Amino acid sequence: MNRPNRALPTLLLAALLAAALPLAGCGGGVKEDPILRLSAAESLTQGKELLARQKYRRARPYLSHAFEVEPNSVAGREGLLLLADSFYLEGGATNWIQAEAKYRDFLNRFPTSEQAAYAQYQIANSLAKRVEKPNRDQTATRNALAAFDELLRLYPTSEYTAEAQAEIDVLRDRLAASEFVVGDFYLRYRQPAGAILRFESLLAEFPDYGERDKVLYHLGIAYSRSRVAEDRAKAREVFQRLRAEHPDSRWIAQIPENLPRPDDGAEVEAAGEIPPREVLASEPGRGGGESRR
Repeated sequence: MNRPNRALPTLLLAALLAAALPLAGCGGGVKEDPILRLSAAESLTQGKELLARQKYRRARPYLSHAFEVEPNSVAGREGLLLLADSFYLEGGATNWIQAEAKYRDFLNRFPTSEQAAYAQYQIANSLAKRVEKPNRDQTATRNALAAFDELLRLYPTSEYTAEAQAEIDVLRDRLAASEFVVGDFYLRYRQPAGAILRFESLLAEFPDYGERDKVLYHLGIAYSRSRVAEDRAKAREVFQRLRAEHPDSRWIAQIPENLPRPDDGAEVEAAGEIPPREVLASEPGRGGGESRR
């Protein structure tokens, strides 16, 4: 009996594929992306035109292609940097994350570039855009602050120095405000020891905070509500400091007239009155929030 030729189906399939290839070349296949035909310079030019018209998403393929074709050329480097700009300018949390990644990529590849200081500045700005409210997590604030500090350390004579210092001041005020919110939370929930720790830390770490008079007032109240006799004695000292350092402060009028004495015992929570404010829904420092900008 003759055995079937098992090679025949394979040969037949190969012949069919060979016959189909010319047909695919006649327009039946996948069309080539026209961007791939452009040089780095040509692709960069079109990407910049779209970027100028705020067509950020349409510009990205051109800018990305300019970099991928000639990553070490002038056009390629500019393409990568403008690609990062396209994410930053479009805005939104996801885009700012992408922008930060692209700026870091540029800086890692071209650390000696004339645009290195700009890339570091934009890394910091991309982080600062994601800063949360004072009663939320401040990780982005600390990261942005570190990035601006790094800019001043690495590029102390750059054109971005003054702007970076101004941003540092804003971010430090945000961290101070966050510390105050936590201290205020402890004070309102009758935990004066925790409040004292936060307020004292705030005053020591942020000597330029613009609302130090408010912090001193609340620190005095926290000391007056403490169950520790030595702490209650400090309340008068703190209020005297408030009057001396901030004679025009509106918080002076809030100082209670009858402060508890160190020997008044443990029930001192009623000393002083915290002016009404929005009640926090949860402990500060947890959950999400809105961006700083």
